[in-house]
Amino acid sequence: MLVIDEIHKVAGWSEIVKKLWDEGRVRNDNLQVILLGSLSLLMQRGLTESLAGRFQMHYFPHWSYLESKECFGLSLEEWIYFGGYPGSMVLRRDEAQWKSYIANSLVETAIARDVMGLDAVNKPVLLRNLFGICTTYPGEIVSYSKRLGKLHDAGNTTTLAHYLSLLSRAFLISGLEQYGQKALKRGSSPKIIVHNNALITSLTSRNFSEVRDDRQYWGRLVENAVGSRLLEAPNQG
Repeated sequence: MLVIDEIHKVAGWSEIVKKLWDEGRVRNDNLQVILLGSLSLLMQRGLTESLAGRFQMHYFPHWSYLESKECFGLSLEEWIYFGGYPGSMVLRRDEAQWKSYIANSLVETAIARDVMGLDAVNKPVLLRNLFGICTTYPGEIVSYSKRLGKLHDAGNTTTLAHYLSLLSRAFLISGLEQYGQKALKRGSSPKIIVHNNALITSLTSRNFSEVRDDRQYWGRLVENAVGSRLLEAPNQG
């Protein structure tokens, strides 16, 4: 078995892997290859462009409540607020430091390197603002037209839908479309689900106690946490 981490850092990695894979099949090599990468969109692009029919995707989702409880002793309320990023758990006693870590080390890295690393992002300011709007309305249905009115760099609904698709493929934010007929789905506004509650609470100025005491806002966090687990369940095998 051969395991290569951060494969996306190698220029033209997918073409090289395809060439070596095809050569190995000719020689009947009995070698299992596992490719790891932290930038999901770049990994997906390389796989779909050059390795079609030659790979099987293994997805490692955000940590669940049971995993966080077993490893870090989190209560359910703490998991709803702090989310499921294991690297951040040692910082949760100092919320200012925890929020800085999430915002700079995780959110900024994912948006700046992963999502904006694609040629498909022509309006980076619009994408950043869309991310900010979505984390403000977790678990809510917000129309593209209303969202456009809140964005300084106004695009169009097609651009917003495309950027939301990129955020979903990066496992950051997804829009749940209305279930039913295709005609209804095309005309419907998606419900915003953030894949990890830490992406929401790290951007608020309120602390854990203040957020927990706001029952309406807390209810939105609970709904978003449930929605994120349902979204990730089909990918866990």
